[in-house]
Amino acid sequence: MNKVSVGFVGVGRMGANMARRLADLGYPIGAIYDPHTASADSLALELGSVAATTLAEVTVASDVIFTVVTDDAAMRGIFDGPESLLKDAAGKTFINCATVSPATHEAVAEAATEAGAFTLAASMASSIPQARQGTLYLMVGGDAEVFEKHEPLLRDISASLRHVGPVGHAAKIKALVNMVMNINTAGLAEGLGLGAALGLDLQLLKEVFSQTGANSRVLETDGDDMITREHDCYFSAAHAAKDSGIANGLASEAGIIAPLSNAAEAQYRKMIELGLGGLDKSGIAELTFPDRAGLDLPTL
Repeated sequence: MNKVSVGFVGVGRMGANMARRLADLGYPIGAIYDPHTASADSLALELGSVAATTLAEVTVASDVIFTVVTDDAAMRGIFDGPESLLKDAAGKTFINCATVSPATHEAVAEAATEAGAFTLAASMASSIPQARQGTLYLMVGGDAEVFEKHEPLLRDISASLRHVGPVGHAAKIKALVNMVMNINTAGLAEGLGLGAALGLDLQLLKEVFSQTGANSRVLETDGDDMITREHDCYFSAAHAAKDSGIANGLASEAGIIAPLSNAAEAQYRKMIELGLGGLDKSGIAELTFPDRAGLDLPTL
């Protein structure tokens, strides 16, 4: 069975590892584009692909184009202009994986439809190792027939795959996933920080948390990192601030008060102000443990 040609726009750690996974499975990587040209050049050389100099070149060279960009402005930008991804895009499919607002996903999908192309929003509740291993948790929004057509491709990069409805629904669910995750992370940092201030054995405290109502997925992934100050980045504080902001914007539009989410966003924005936005989200503990305040950590 011939595999579709796949292109990538945005090859940071997530996009690059998704491309590596598909290349390992025999998918031809038609072209790669990144505004940081060295990243595109390096990955293209590694995968035997081409580093495109324009977005339109990616569309020409690929049947399916994955986009993994940083924010709303970047997402809108790659679909706007005479040399955008939409040039000669009829019949092509865009799978947009960025965590951006539902409105942006919907606007991009509408523009693609006008150009004769198809769109899926594939929101990822996973991190870098899962991208490389092909075990992403994907929540996909878009037309059911388009989803079914590309389901084999999506299953090759995921361990859990769900079609969640229209394009915008994937972004809404992802915003709520990250909203709750960020609240949990901020709460855990406060609990462990207070435990440290009270002179408690933090490993004992973490074990008690794990066996009671204080347990959470974040405790498993971030608890030790908070204690030992190991904040190597898998999901940055800057991204946490952005994603909580998306959720809080949706709450405001819906007339819902979200004080915990607003407080979590404020903490992550404080990290950015302190130059700590490039740390992993676990770095929020630098604000809650006594005598830390990010001292002795490099600013990023």
